[in-house]
Parts: sequence; structure tokens; C-alpha cells
Amino acid sequence: MINNSMLAPADTYSVYNKGIITNDKIKILTDLYQPLIGFSAVSLYLTLLNDLNKNNNIYTHHHLMTSMQLKLESIFDARVKLEGIGLMKSFVKTSEIDEYLYVLYSPLGAYEFFNHPILNVVLYNNIGAKEYQRLQKYYKVSRINTKDYTDITRSFESVYTTSTNTNLLFDNSDIINDTTRNMEIKSNFDMNLLIESIPKRLINDRCFNEEIKELIINLAYIYKIDNLNMQGLVRNSLNERGLVEKEELRKLCRNFYQFENNGRLPTLIYNKQPEYLKTPLGNDSKLSKLVYLFENTSPYDFLRKSYGNTEPTNRDKKLIESLMIEQKLSPGVINVLIDYVLKVNNKKLNKDYIETIIGQWKRLKVETVMDAMEVCKKEHKKFKKIVFKNDIVKVDKNKTDLESLPLWFDKKIEKEESNLQELDDLLKEFN
Repeated sequence: MINNSMLAPADTYSVYNKGIITNDKIKILTDLYQPLIGFSAVSLYLTLLNDLNKNNNIYTHHHLMTSMQLKLESIFDARVKLEGIGLMKSFVKTSEIDEYLYVLYSPLGAYEFFNHPILNVVLYNNIGAKEYQRLQKYYKVSRINTKDYTDITRSFESVYTTSTNTNLLFDNSDIINDTTRNMEIKSNFDMNLLIESIPKRLINDRCFNEEIKELIINLAYIYKIDNLNMQGLVRNSLNERGLVEKEELRKLCRNFYQFENNGRLPTLIYNKQPEYLKTPLGNDSKLSKLVYLFENTSPYDFLRKSYGNTEPTNRDKKLIESLMIEQKLSPGVINVLIDYVLKVNNKKLNKDYIETIIGQWKRLKVETVMDAMEVCKKEHKKFKKIVFKNDIVKVDKNKTDLESLPLWFDKKIEKEESNLQELDDLLKEFN
């Protein structure tokens, strides 16, 4: 998690834009980007757009906090999402009160978005086939049948004449343009190794241009394909002229991933709890801080921190992924589930045990962190009986029941009578 401790309410910012951001682009922002980055990030983009530096206006981050009704941490997270997806860049000049420059970039056009190797796939997974097809239909160009018509459109020179006065020359290089920004992906993929591994007789000299290289890196990233497998996929996508057929390569990579992952497509297990499912801001009690942690940490980060900052196994990551895609559990609820199961099962995620729990959670329509915590507390004895009956989980008999339960089971935590060092350490770990 990126450290936001340097950002303070008194720090100032001014906003500039690198693109002509029309109403059509704002619709694309809400239709196509919002399912990926969430409401808060889109709201921050629109708020900054409203604060554009046309009159040398300088604002404080407290202004953002009051106008958006969000904590500074949430604003920082929203900013990071905008940066990561290519909608803004941030610059800082450090001093007693830090000064930030926020530069907004135009959202991609519908054509670029739907043909982007990463954004397109993630959008499909986040909203489902039905909603994706609806959006696709909305943004499709209407086909016009001009078969029985004659084109009578006039050319420029047939309508206009130009003046011969060419004495006045102007520099128009600074005129605003519809500038978009590519997402920056730091990949370990070795493009040179890939190119060298394909026989020269199979490829055209113009085969690996910058566009194709970027496509390959994006596909390798979203579909988790290594150099060896990508080499075969690229070779199979070459046409008779020794050039990469882009759509064929996309299809081959998608099919490869689905074959390796039981028909599933990639998603982002790095999502956090949606804003509408978050608990309203309350007091500064340890319980509130713990709920905030569950809601504002991605399942991937929570699992990694729970394992002592070590990378979760592929098996565990696939399990978390399936909870989001197939079981449609919200990220915050998944974090509660992870915390509970790891605690009662000696730091191991047991798939059978998890499925026993989520079967009931789905029937009870558990969506929020507080709901998940309450159901866990009420149903713990029932879960334990099922566990012993089916012999799913091996419980350490030397541990007391309280020792093998999550910290939030302790009722003292709600009354602020508890000074649990373990909880303090957990909260510090995620800051």
C-alpha cells in the first residue's frame, strides 16, 4: 500500500488539464471508467475538473475533504487510482506546506477503450456480459445504407478561396489538444528475449513496432503469460506477410488464460470495498479503525499482510478471485472471511470450510463488513459443529476458544476497555 502520510489537509494544489474534456468524455468516464476505479475516483476527477486553474486558483486539500465529504486517505486512494489508469499525473514541491500540481488527461475514446487489451477485459469482468453488451451497443456507430444515394458533398476548394496574405505567422504549438495518457505498467517481461527467440525468416522487419510491443506487454500483464508461452502465441498470430495479427493475438492470449484457469477471465483482486457498502464515518474507536481497515484494503493486500508481507500462493489468490467472481462477495466481506478463517484454522485458508461459511452468508445476503462480523459472531458455534462433524479444520486443542478467534470477537473492543497489543500491531501494519 502506498504511503499517504506526507499528504496533509493544509497542503495546496492547483489543477491543469492536458485535454479537451467534453460532456461525451465525461459520459465515457462514468460509463466505462467508473466500474473499474469506483465512484470516489470519478468524483475526484470531476471535482478537480471544476477546480481547473483558469484564474490561477490555489486550493487546499481541506477544500477537497469538505467538498467531497471524504477523509484524506480516501482522497489519496482515489488519486492513486486516477494516476494508475492514466487520467492524471501528480507533481509535488516540498516545503513547510507542500504544493501539488494535478494534471488531468482526457479519458480514452470509446473505440480506444473497447479495444484496449487490459481495460476492455477488466470492464467485462466487473460488469458482466449483459451490461457489457448494452454499453457496447450504445457506443457502436450506426450503419448507414447509402447504396441508392449519390454523394453530393462539396469539396473545400469548391466552396472557399484563400487569401494570399501570408505575412502573419503564429506559433500554435501550445493550443490545447485532446491528450490522453497511457497507463504505465512496470513489467518484468523481456521483449528483447521474445524478439530474439522468433526466427528472423518468420517475421517482417516491421513486425515489432512500438504499437505491437505495447500490445504484447499489456497482454502478458493482464493474462499473466511468461516469455516462453508468449513466444508460441506470437508465432501463431503471424500472418503470411510476417506481421502480428493483433486481434488473433488477443484471442489466442484470452483462450490460453481461460484454458489455464478453468474458463475464467482475469479480474482485479486488488479492488476495495465499493463506497455504497462502506460504513458511515464514525468515532475513532479500535473497532471503527478495524472496520475501516477491512473496507479500505484489497483482499490481495490483506492476505499478503496476514502472511507477514509474503506473496500469497497462486492457490490462495485463485481462491480469493473465485470469491469475487463466482460467489460475488464484496472485497470488505472477503477480508473479514480471510481474518476469521486464518485465525480459527492455524493460518491456513481451507476451501471446504470457506464454502461452508459463504453458503450461509449468501443466503443471509451479507454485503457489508459489519454484517459479516456480526454473522460470524452469532454463527461461530454452528460453524464449529459443522467443522468437527466433517473434520474440515484441525483445531489446536491447546488453544482456548478466545485465543483461536479474531480480535473483533472481543466485546471489550467495542467499549474501548481493551488494550490489545495484537490489534494495535495489526492496525500499524496496514498504515
